[in-house]
Formats: sequence, C-alpha cells, structure tokens
Amino acid sequence: MLYSTLTPAEKRRRFREALAGGELVRMPGAFNPLSARLIERKGFDGVYVSGAVVAADLGLPDIGLTTLTEVATRAGQIARMTDLPTLVDADTGFGEPMNVARTVQTMEDAGLAGLHVEDQVNPKRCGHLDGKQVVDLDTAVKRVKAAVEGRRDPDFVVMARTDVRAVDGFDVAVDRARRLVDAGADAIFPEALTGLAEFEAVASAVDVPVLANMTEFGKGELHTARQLQDAGVKIVIWPVTLLRLAMGEAGRGLDEIAEEGTQARLLDRMQHRADLYDLVDYEGYSAFDGGVFDFTVER
Repeated sequence: MLYSTLTPAEKRRRFREALAGGELVRMPGAFNPLSARLIERKGFDGVYVSGAVVAADLGLPDIGLTTLTEVATRAGQIARMTDLPTLVDADTGFGEPMNVARTVQTMEDAGLAGLHVEDQVNPKRCGHLDGKQVVDLDTAVKRVKAAVEGRRDPDFVVMARTDVRAVDGFDVAVDRARRLVDAGADAIFPEALTGLAEFEAVASAVDVPVLANMTEFGKGELHTARQLQDAGVKIVIWPVTLLRLAMGEAGRGLDEIAEEGTQARLLDRMQHRADLYDLVDYEGYSAFDGGVFDFTVER
C-alpha cells in the first residue's frame, strides 16, 4: 500500500550490491509511477527515468528544456512507488559544476539510487541525433568531480555519460571514459556506440560497470541482454520503450474510436480493470481503511 517498503538508503545499498554481482542489471524506463510498479511486478532489476521521457511527458522535445525541479519531482514520484532502485538521467547536471553538486543532493532527497551526468554542451540534445556538441575534457571531469563531492550518501551512484563517440570517434570515447573514472565516476554510460565490439572494448578499458542504452530508432543495434552481458556490459536500459508502446497503442485506439464511434473492439487490448486494481493495491487500501475506521467506541 502507498509507497515502497524500503528506504532510499536500502535501495541504494541493493543497487550497489547488484552492480558488484555477476548478473546484468536490467532497467526498463518508466514513463509514470504506475509503470514503475509494473516493471517491478514483471521481475526486472531496476527502474530507469529518461530525460527524454520526462520531456516528452511534458510535451517538450529532449533539448534541455526541462528543469531540475521538474525532473527531480517526476523521478521522485516514480522512485517512491517501487522497491527497485531507480536511476535518473540528469542531463548535463542543470548548469555549472556547482549546479551539478546541487542536482546530486536534490536527487538524493528525492529518493533516487543514482544518476548520470553527461558531457554534452548545455543545453543538450538527444544522444542519437546528429549535430551534438560535447564540452572539453576538463569541463567533463569537473562535472563528475562536483557530482562525487556533492553526494552525502556514499551508496548513491554517480555515473558519467559521454557522448563523444559520435563527435570525435571511438578512441577518444575510450580515453574519455578512463578519465571520467579517474575523476570518481562509479559507472560509465558510453552513448551511441555502434556494436558489441565497442561495448566490449569500453568494458575492458575501465574497471567500473558499463551501461548500454538500447533505445529504438537510434544509431546502434538492438542487442539482447545475453549478448550485452557476454560483451561485459553490466547495466542495460530500455529508456523510451514503454512510452513508445503506450503512445503507439493510444494512437491506434483513438483512430478506432474516431472511425467506429466506440471502443468496443479495443477491450481485449486494454489493461483490465481487475489488473489495474491489483497493481494499485485496492485490496491493501481497503484493508487499511477498514482497520482504522471499522471500530466502535465503548461508552
């Protein structure tokens, strides 16, 4: 009932344990709190909050228009709904290095298990679009150092994302990944790699977990979880998949209603009321309410 049964500190501890273990950590992207609960119900290992999804949820493109407050609020709403650890996309940290430190503490307060901060210029753009620009290495290192120094819970994961692969090439990306680890990054997110061989090379070059972004319609191939684990990847995210599925089906449903004037033929494609009630735990709320209010006062 209500929110997670675990404290944020416990979820962070479990996230650290998972990253140190031998299995791939699978983190689908949640587009709202209820979908985070579904991710947990389906047996995944964590929840991811994509900056692109938060922006799209607000009707905005993923070009750095969202604010720290907007992202932290939505990420916190998602994180509190699941016992799984939640990793959030913090874009470029929402400002200069001092802002990055504040971003970390804000995400800690919101109950997140970790974040990643990237090396694009501010404002950023989607990592799989052409025309990206990255900051110089010194600036990228300062962002990571500020994030590490800003955190108060040592179990909070600070991940460094680098977008330099699509700008200056793979060799530069590997070197930058090493430098970001030296700056204190707990994990590396190399964006827009082109294949398993590149993931394997990055994983071999650093001694921290490597994340693979399996986003659709991007620059890279869609590899299986097993392929990624065999390549040395430790975390895989499917950041926008659930949103795309939901919006695609919503569009088709609206077409049906517009054409037929009824949703009658859509019922078998919907989540049943009983399944929704089970997911939001109506029974638990009813039992709690009954236990609190179903009593008599002796006189």
